[in-house]
Amino acid sequence: MPAPARPAGTGRLFTGVVWAVLLLGLWLWGREGAAGPGGSSAPTTGDVAAVGRPLGAPLPPAHDPLDGSPPREVEIPSVGIDAPVVGRGLDGEGAVDPPPFETPGTVGWYDGGAEPGTAGAALMVGHVDTETGPAVFYGLSDTRPGAEIRVTRADGTVAEFTVDDVQVFTRERFDAQKAYGPRRDGRAELRLITCGGTYDRAAHAYTANVVVSAYLTGEDSGA
Repeated sequence: MPAPARPAGTGRLFTGVVWAVLLLGLWLWGREGAAGPGGSSAPTTGDVAAVGRPLGAPLPPAHDPLDGSPPREVEIPSVGIDAPVVGRGLDGEGAVDPPPFETPGTVGWYDGGAEPGTAGAALMVGHVDTETGPAVFYGLSDTRPGAEIRVTRADGTVAEFTVDDVQVFTRERFDAQKAYGPRRDGRAELRLITCGGTYDRAAHAYTANVVVSAYLTGEDSGA
């Protein structure tokens, strides 16, 4: 659903507060309750690592933003992800509230922000694993620029996105605006986020976040 209306002149302050909340919330969320199967869920070098960005590779032009409609399903054919999407808010600590571990195959959409296909950056989160095995976004770090993401929406349309960036952000120098802010004004964008790096068993947390960025390049009306 769209963000609640606010008085004129408060946009910059509101935006700053939202990014600060998401920065803290996603850091807290990354402290997974799972024991963690160990190892690395994504490559990382330095503070921010670009994953598989082919130099000079052409990408399709952006499509005009669509009318709003909540997401119901997200599909990334290249990495075998096909999952239901549910709206989620923030928990009591200000963290983006992902789907519970009891439903590891479900993706959470931050319903206080943009709807996928509308102008702005829509945010989706999912677990990388649970105590018993891989979860919905276990293979997310294998996504590459140029890959297609399809989001089926409540009105029956499918918003078609193209991945333009895959990065791994370490927690020590996480930049929320760079990770979650729109890259281009007026464009419909999508962010898919999960835990990455390595699992620190002592801290019960992953060392990084995988952030897949995409932008709207088409629409399938189903007609």
